[in-house]
Formats: sequence, C-alpha cells, structure tokens
Amino acid sequence: MTSSRSIFNRRRIVTILTRVGIGSIGLLIICAGAISIVGSIDNIHQADVAVVLGNTVEPNGKPSARLQARLDKTIELYRQGVFKNTIVSGGVGKEGFDEAVVMKQYLVANGLPTAQIYVDSQGNNTYLTAKNTARLMSEHKWQSAIAISQYFHLPRTKLALEKSGVKAVYTAHANFFELRDLYSTLREVFSYASYQMRYFE
Repeated sequence: MTSSRSIFNRRRIVTILTRVGIGSIGLLIICAGAISIVGSIDNIHQADVAVVLGNTVEPNGKPSARLQARLDKTIELYRQGVFKNTIVSGGVGKEGFDEAVVMKQYLVANGLPTAQIYVDSQGNNTYLTAKNTARLMSEHKWQSAIAISQYFHLPRTKLALEKSGVKAVYTAHANFFELRDLYSTLREVFSYASYQMRYFE
C-alpha cells in the first residue's frame, strides 16, 4: 500500500520537473526571440568583401527560393556600392549541384563581374565557411566582410567569422520568410551555443 508520504514526494517531483520544463521552454523562446531580433537588424557598412552562405539548389539546377533571396540581397548591396568582391560558399547538396558554382552563375547573370567572385566549394557548414572566408581574406589582405544569409543564421555566422579572425563583420539578411524559419530559429539557439563553446583553430 502506497503511503501518503510517498504520494506527496512523487507529486513534488512532478511539480518540480514541470516547473523546470516550463522554465526551459520559456528560456528557449526568449533566446530564439533575441536571435531573431539581432539577425533582422541589418548592420550594413562598406566592406572589402561579401560572403554569401549557400543553401539548397533545386533538382533543375536553379537556386531555391531561400538561396535566391540571399543572392538577390547580394546583388542589391553590390549595386549600392557596399562591396566590390564576393565569396560564394557552399557544398555539393544531395541534388548533386555545387551550391557555390550555381551561386556564382546567378550573380554573374545579374551583372556581378566574374573576376571578383571567389568560389568556396568546401563551405559545407557555417564553421567551414568562416574558416575558408578568413583564409581568403588573409590572402587578399581584406579586413572587413559583410555576411549575407537568413536572419536567424546571421548571429552564428558573425560569431564564427569573428572567432576565425575576421576583424570587422557586418550583416544583411535575405528578404525571405517561410514557416519553417520558426523551427530553424529555435534550433539555432542550440547551434549558436555550441559555436560559443567551439574552439576555432
């Protein structure tokens, strides 16, 4: 027979766990909100180079809507004279296309000079993009970069670039939103935290 003391202890444990769970969810939402706000406020300044982070290429070889939005923002800022050089960074997706090559083709077709677009086909994730960008910037003696990606991705991208040694990092978000961004923003909380703790060589 279960004693009243045992029942009380179980209820107390359940209450504590429930409060911890609710508190954790609240903290997650607050952090996601902070990432959304910070990423949505563009910090656009004259830069030596723009770094555009890759995303899905459709089976027909064209940039996905999300990736095209990043490229369109790049074109917009280039035409405004914000930068002269561009790094397109991505890997080969499951569709079989090199994201960086497709990105360069799109930019060239829209007026950016091919000689000033640098292709990073090894940018399979944000960490590698940051490391490869830092290397290219060092080779060309560039000091400042403007990162272009989705709003929720920019705080982590900026962090990665700074930890990789880029001295001045500015940001501009793509003008594109879809419902899955809500999930992506929540996931980004954990990704950002992991990059905070990650060692950058």
